[in-house]
Amino acid sequence: MKRHFAWLASCIAGLTGFSKAHADHIDSVIVTVPFSKPQDQSAVPVTVVGGDELQQRAAGTIGATLDSSPGLTSASFGPGVGQPVIRGQNGPRVQTLINGTASADASGVSADHAVTVEPMLAESIEVLRGPGTLLYGGGAIGGIVNVIDNRIPQKMPERTQGAVEFRHDSVDDANTSVVKLDGGSGQLAFHIDGVYREWNNIDIPGLAFNRDAMSTQFSSDKYIANTDGRNHTVTGGLSWIADDGYLGFSVSDMKNNYGIPLDADAAGDSANGVHIDMKQKRYDVAGEKRDINDAIDVLRWHLTYSDYQHQEIGNTGDIGTTFTNKTWENRLELQHAPLGGWNGVIGLQLKRSDFAAIGEESFIPESIGKSGGLFVLENYQIDAITYQLGARYDRDSIDPDNSAALDVLSNKTFNNIAGSASALWAIDANWNLGLALSRSQRAPTVEELFSNVTNAPGDLIAHDATHAIEVGNTNLKQETSRNIDLTLHYKGDNAHGYVTYFHNNFHNFIALIDSGLEQAGTPIMNYQQRDARFDGVEAELNLPLGENIGGKWSVDLYGDRTRGEFSNGDNVPRLPPLRVGTRVNFDRGPLSAYAGVLHAAAQNHPGDFETDTDGYNRVDAGISYQFKSSDTLGALVFVRATNLTNQTIRNSVSLLKDVAPEPGRSIETGVRFTF
Repeated sequence: MKRHFAWLASCIAGLTGFSKAHADHIDSVIVTVPFSKPQDQSAVPVTVVGGDELQQRAAGTIGATLDSSPGLTSASFGPGVGQPVIRGQNGPRVQTLINGTASADASGVSADHAVTVEPMLAESIEVLRGPGTLLYGGGAIGGIVNVIDNRIPQKMPERTQGAVEFRHDSVDDANTSVVKLDGGSGQLAFHIDGVYREWNNIDIPGLAFNRDAMSTQFSSDKYIANTDGRNHTVTGGLSWIADDGYLGFSVSDMKNNYGIPLDADAAGDSANGVHIDMKQKRYDVAGEKRDINDAIDVLRWHLTYSDYQHQEIGNTGDIGTTFTNKTWENRLELQHAPLGGWNGVIGLQLKRSDFAAIGEESFIPESIGKSGGLFVLENYQIDAITYQLGARYDRDSIDPDNSAALDVLSNKTFNNIAGSASALWAIDANWNLGLALSRSQRAPTVEELFSNVTNAPGDLIAHDATHAIEVGNTNLKQETSRNIDLTLHYKGDNAHGYVTYFHNNFHNFIALIDSGLEQAGTPIMNYQQRDARFDGVEAELNLPLGENIGGKWSVDLYGDRTRGEFSNGDNVPRLPPLRVGTRVNFDRGPLSAYAGVLHAAAQNHPGDFETDTDGYNRVDAGISYQFKSSDTLGALVFVRATNLTNQTIRNSVSLLKDVAPEPGRSIETGVRFTF
């Protein structure tokens, strides 16, 4: 705890000391919350990645795209999977949304399942922590990641416009093609986009397997076996646009086939490798009506249906298990006119999910999940202080197929209540101080409750893709978290940044814990409940350095630290290490360049039966040049280098850290044409 406060104090001193420097700052507006407020007007940190920054950072997975932001890391599982981690929380505690409704995949079921969002097609990505997350589910204790794209146009474009992009990455010979097209006529607007990507086995500096942690004689060298893949996504949308709103629909088709790194018992036989063949069709209908009457400012409606399936296939072509998830989500928001100084939104969210795992690895029963939620979020300003109050009630139920074991599988219902209160004090024109208090509840998921519960010891079913046996607990209760965020913002003509301290106190925290036991050489991991606490610090500062050597220079400083302990003093497993980074930026007309170093400390608190991970220094750099032939036609040529010194990096958040390190030196080149 003392280290947290010492680091917090040094970051505040840094903000104060740099406040006299010169800077050019463009506000980012948060559209995920209904009030569309500037990024620095939030009582808790909000990460917004868009425009040129998103262009530079966009990667094949959402986790890899966000990985260098304070408080955000990626739970990698080979290059095909990168689940976002917020403040050490992932899985069901982090909700990934597409334009405000769930991605509706199977990523919350297991670490090897990819999130069905495509960062290359995003207009922006917003990450919320704290009270605003009540709009999308009280169980999003870590936060939400909302990927915003233009699949349903909300306004008429001034002209037909689009972009075509090609990328090549040396680390896995990945080739990516992207196309976007927007246009319209009269009151009808349309959108079309698509991505195609294919890649080979990923290159690494040395051995894939960690010899210090594993006794196996086999390990691929200079590459990670069975990590090739390909995917494509095609989306089309059409909207009727009016002066006071819009109504539109979209259809999206995604196919993703990716390999899972070989496990330690593979003994070099690549035929044991598993590929996941994933498909999802998604249908969205959305509309908005503004200025309805004196009482209602805006009415928003969003209906989503998703048909998701993936098969886990061995190299022989045999299908091990088929996971399916058919999901309906209906969401209604009403933003009322100012009432006694209060501005806010009330809403209803209904969701139904039909989930099944069929085949030789059917360790989770077929089940129907239903959820109904009511929420309210209100703002009120008195002088220099803006208050925000939120509340949400959810009723969640899971009805498993109990035909095989009536005495074990039964319907589970949970009533969850969440609430939040925050205050943002505008100290002066440059400084804001925010305090946020919240209470959240999360119902256990189907895999946490029912994985392997109908199987006797010795006959447990292994999940080959994760190289583990996961055992649920039908006695799990809902998880309750009490949270505090304290954030100091600075924004001026000269610099901008923030520093925040957070604390999460969990009652009945659900964790997947290695039991230390094995069945046929496969580790057995149990879902258990323990009280736990998380503390952390995040900070970010942008400092312009003025004009020198013919261009504008600036430096970004950022860092984060998260610690998690159970009530008995044991460490929460698979948490990110302390990280500190810096990045120098240079702009001269159409030319932009950057270079940075991210230092990650060793993770010496890995949790029971987990291994430590070494620290590392990752060096990244990039350069781009913008060609303009007219106001509408142009081209961007770019080169991006990651892990230039070819460090061996083992990700402490990943279940496969001892099997599959992070990519080695990567040189990505690309060109983007706009018209």
